[in-house]
Amino acid sequence: MNDRAPARAPARREFLRASLAAAAWAAVAAPRASHARIPGANDRIHIGIIGCGGMGTHHVNRYRNLAEDPRYNIALAAVCDIYKPRLARAVEQSGGARGFHDYRKMLDLPDLDAVLIATPDHWHARMAIDALEAGKDVHVEKPMTLTWEEARDLWRTAERTGRIVQVGAEGCSDDLLWRGRELIEAGQLGKIVWSTGGVFRNNKHGDWNYDVEPECTPDTLDWDAFLGPAPKRPFDPERFFRYRKYWDYSGGLAHDLLAHILSGLLICLKPQFPRRVMASGGIYVHHDRETPDTFHVMLDYPGDHSVSLFTTQTTEEGIDFVIRGEHASLRLDESGGHENSTLILKPEREFAEGRERQVFTRRPRPDHDENWIACMRSREAPVFDARMGYQVMVALDLANRSWREGKMMLFDPEREEMRWQNGVV
Repeated sequence: MNDRAPARAPARREFLRASLAAAAWAAVAAPRASHARIPGANDRIHIGIIGCGGMGTHHVNRYRNLAEDPRYNIALAAVCDIYKPRLARAVEQSGGARGFHDYRKMLDLPDLDAVLIATPDHWHARMAIDALEAGKDVHVEKPMTLTWEEARDLWRTAERTGRIVQVGAEGCSDDLLWRGRELIEAGQLGKIVWSTGGVFRNNKHGDWNYDVEPECTPDTLDWDAFLGPAPKRPFDPERFFRYRKYWDYSGGLAHDLLAHILSGLLICLKPQFPRRVMASGGIYVHHDRETPDTFHVMLDYPGDHSVSLFTTQTTEEGIDFVIRGEHASLRLDESGGHENSTLILKPEREFAEGRERQVFTRRPRPDHDENWIACMRSREAPVFDARMGYQVMVALDLANRSWREGKMMLFDPEREEMRWQNGVV
């Protein structure tokens, strides 16, 4: 396909492999932080937020409100951003949290228990691993990492350090998905064969074209800190504010939108690794970006079950969230808006005798933030933990590699290896 962004040069590939190997070795060799703390039932949990734009702004406001509610017994203690105007706004919005330019200095705070990471994708792994090594619990926005290798290293670090990691796809705490899992476990659908879902947008100005603030200059934005592990490039505010359009910092539609759908499906189906991944699509309308504006993914899972995911930034007409079994299907119906959505169990005609269509509504359930806070006290795994984050990232990253390389990708979870359909990568 002639609209694919060219694959990175072999030298770049080798550099990434060497960097990942070094990061993995460091994660294994580094000692656990001596000041790591397990919050007790009555201890106040002190939380810091890294990355205060976009979803980060939402999290600053959300955790300020949670901190004002005595039921949660938390404090929004610190905020961090490399863009000065954002940091100043976050300090003000937080109600007086300490402001940091360098996230590593934030991690040095001995009384900080946890961090929430809402930066561009290419920084997620390094920041999360550093936080775990510093004895902090972590909430990292989806996607958990930029690559599946980084996800593997993050999961291994979480296992070794015993810290809590939650991935921020808030829909995974939706009770309708957990009701779906219960129905599937009870055998209501029979053999699961095919699932679908997607996200569909249409913005005539181009999705992700957020405002580029005129205050952004080399004096207000630490450009080198933004680039971090990404390739070195000249100062360009477009890349900072609209990073999702560029492969250096983001996995595009797979990471921003399909991450929600796949993680939701895996709550119902139970987390697992895909065995085969293939992607199609292209840049059909919005040619101001490297990542595709239309993207489709086909995933084959163990147990003879396929998942088809669709997403686009060019039309709002799409495909429903449906899990199809031999005996019945489950449909997430959001036609009345998200707050009024329901789960519909519809028997297949061949197996409908004695069965009726059923509609399920939400039961009370803690939301994603409440789940993270509770798990930091109980030390139980969150609903979307690092292991599931690893499994989701294998699917999403291999989908992007399939599209960019024009090849079907295979994954072996026992060896933790990927390869092309006809050879080793």
